Amino acid sequence: MTPSTRSSTNASKEKNQSADGLLGGVSPTAVVAFPSSHVVDSLTLPPRATSRQPLPASDKSIRTKNPIRAIVDPIVANVQSGRERGDGKDLISLALGDPTAAGHLTPCPAAIRAVRAVLDDNSSTKAAGYVNACGTSDARRAIAAFHSVHLAPRQHVDHDPTLSSPHGKGLTEDDVIVANGCSGALELALTSLLNPDDVLLVPLPGFPLYQVIAESHGASVLPYRLVESSGWECDLVQIESLVRMPTQRQRTGQQSARIKAIVVNNPSNPTGAVFSKDHLRRLVALCERLEIVIIADEVYGDLTFKPHKFYPMASIAAELGHQVPIITASGIGKQFLLPGWRVGWLVFQDDVYGSLSQVQAGAKRLAQVILGASHLAQTAIPSLLEPKNIEIRQWKHDLRTALQTQADILCDRLSAAPGLRVIRPGGAMYAMVRIDADVWCSSSSSADPAITSDTEWCQALLREENVFVLPGTAFGLPGTARMVFAAPPSTLMEAASRIVQFCHRHAMDAPLSNPRHRNEKIQTNGVDS
Repeated sequence: MTPSTRSSTNASKEKNQSADGLLGGVSPTAVVAFPSSHVVDSLTLPPRATSRQPLPASDKSIRTKNPIRAIVDPIVANVQSGRERGDGKDLISLALGDPTAAGHLTPCPAAIRAVRAVLDDNSSTKAAGYVNACGTSDARRAIAAFHSVHLAPRQHVDHDPTLSSPHGKGLTEDDVIVANGCSGALELALTSLLNPDDVLLVPLPGFPLYQVIAESHGASVLPYRLVESSGWECDLVQIESLVRMPTQRQRTGQQSARIKAIVVNNPSNPTGAVFSKDHLRRLVALCERLEIVIIADEVYGDLTFKPHKFYPMASIAAELGHQVPIITASGIGKQFLLPGWRVGWLVFQDDVYGSLSQVQAGAKRLAQVILGASHLAQTAIPSLLEPKNIEIRQWKHDLRTALQTQADILCDRLSAAPGLRVIRPGGAMYAMVRIDADVWCSSSSSADPAITSDTEWCQALLREENVFVLPGTAFGLPGTARMVFAAPPSTLMEAASRIVQFCHRHAMDAPLSNPRHRNEKIQTNGVDS
């Protein structure tokens, strides 16, 4: 054999060995399962392009726009430390809704112990593997029991042959889906419920995420008012008119669309409102007449301040005979100071007609795609939701006390600021501040341009005092600002002092006796007579 022949033979062997190594000795035709006539030995590629257009993003991603970013990003573009500024005023942020950001409020110890016990058990692999997409059985059973405490039994409707769920029983693990945080739970709920061109009622002011999720999926939102003078209660008259009178929706081209659900956030972000039992009863009764689903965002749960009390929406619906389907979204992030663990859940409390049966099944199918919270993090849920755990009760009492003290510090000290009116919260960790437009617009000078909007007010406050708060425009309420009181008392005192100084500089002629400038406390919000 000549050298050239050997070379050719070796090359042929190497080619065959390479194919065998990649395909395990199986022919390419067998792997792709195409007829041999459809298999080609080589492809003719088009000439290489000298330039190329960017690949277009998906329609869904283009529809996904968080309105808060367009407002906030320009405000924080030039944040500096006190040393960089030259005045020693380091940044104080009262903008981030993370109760753990400052470090003085620590997570519930029961959660840490539960996870540590699993990690310390070297022989255990129970939290190391994959988990059911809807959550572990232990976690879902604990959640179902926790949300069943205040529920009256559902009564079966004998004349309805389509029912398949056990309406005579309480909630079970089958009614629960564990999600990637409460935000993930809300996305799962809205994705399983809304079709393109459906309409979702959302609170105004309200958390922008509802709008972002709905519009991302091709649905639209229609805001309903929260009435400031009534303690931020839902405007029930307006809600009914929006649903019953299509002409009210012609401005947005939604007159022929179907209003499918309403989001109710209690306690509220951004207002800190806590709804009274009477108000919730009237709201549930209205939704029964209008035949719309209630999505109850209750991530703040019982983080309320005396004399306000939290009433779960599902408990109100149960008292009224389970005539309205309720999808509750909650989690451990805010109530147990574990936002970074990303553990939330949905609880489906159906009405007596089984209205949610298909939606609930759809949510479980979607859970296979979206997937849920960490297996390890879910091991903490049973301990946290144990109703008889005295340690957790005391921890939550101490947390509520600390948050109420911090709210009082901020609100009391801001009462000295001309041009501001503080609306005291009933819960959560937010206070809304009304900015008196007349005072600020009239305080301009040639060297200091007029402040004509809440966004400009927040920009000026950050620029001059290095205090960052969010403008109310980000939540749909121009002329206000949202302030988070989750910082330590000393930080809140310093922030309030800077804000008061800022207000005196820009509203020097504002009379402190003007009632519009006084601190006002909500009297009716969340208090039952």
